[in-house]
Amino acid sequence: MELELLGRTISALCVCVCVCVTIVSPSFSLFLSDFMNCLTLNAVRVPLRRLRSIRTQLRADGVLEEFLKDHRPDMFNRRYAQCFPPGTPSLRLGRSSERVYNFMDAQYFGEISLGIPEQNFSVVLDTGSADLWVPSSYCVSQACALHRRFKAFESSSFHHDGRMFGIHYGSGHLLGVMGRDTLKVGLTAINQEFGESVYEPGATFVLAKFDGVLGLGFPSLAEILGNPVFDNMMAQKIVDKPVFSFYLSRSGGSSPDGELLLGGIDESLYNGPINWIPLTSKGYWQIKMDSVSVQGVSSFCPRGCQAIVDTGTSLIAGPTNDSFLLQQLIGATPTNIGEVS
Repeated sequence: MELELLGRTISALCVCVCVCVTIVSPSFSLFLSDFMNCLTLNAVRVPLRRLRSIRTQLRADGVLEEFLKDHRPDMFNRRYAQCFPPGTPSLRLGRSSERVYNFMDAQYFGEISLGIPEQNFSVVLDTGSADLWVPSSYCVSQACALHRRFKAFESSSFHHDGRMFGIHYGSGHLLGVMGRDTLKVGLTAINQEFGESVYEPGATFVLAKFDGVLGLGFPSLAEILGNPVFDNMMAQKIVDKPVFSFYLSRSGGSSPDGELLLGGIDESLYNGPINWIPLTSKGYWQIKMDSVSVQGVSSFCPRGCQAIVDTGTSLIAGPTNDSFLLQQLIGATPTNIGEVS
């Protein structure tokens, strides 16, 4: 999922939110206007809804502290451990076998459908993972009972795969079976591999506002899929350009709360030029960040560090020491459950 422009490889992901990255590619500026006009053609819009995250719901119910005591392992460490080489000073963690994990802070969700006739689901559109899964009608977990479930026997286009899968989460293993069916996300992709969960552990998914997850990361990040959704769309040539972009609204009351554009970008949703940044790894959408500044002063990461653009996490997450320093610089007050205010 890359573009080759003037002999240079650049990321195919355009995230239309404010990201404090200072890497600039001046050589692109002369060609930006024509390139942007090209990218905006035939892009398909997928509306996003902003709802309460699991963390916000737990806090409102007065049970967040109890929940975090039972699920204490650091979620940042589990989700992003593979991005940091052994010995990274500010990342205090051991080896981890977990790669795709709890969506405690996911807030933006989109609608998809699977099968013929269509069965609708709300999913996290997540650049931090690469798998597609939804609950199965055969799932007996409490979480599944509270969400929409895929009924394979009602779809004329469903093909049973026969393989089982498991994804390790902080609160247990999500287990399921594999299948293929017609997927609609604004565009229609046939023979899309996906997982049907038959067991969803813990309280996390019970409280979730979403039914499943649609990953938009690279194939190397996939736990269960051989061909992630956007790769399948490109292979079937149903996207006009090998680009997808996100717009996430800062304020409530807008309709919709954001958009995923498949096959292009929308110039009306941002000001100024886009700075195209080369990826440093083909797994997560991982880039080199020059530095982090507070009030114009470089505060940490002075010699550069790695950063990930992750639509499945609605927070700034980082190594422990750097996070504490940032909190001090902006005057944030830590709580006894790992949050700041």
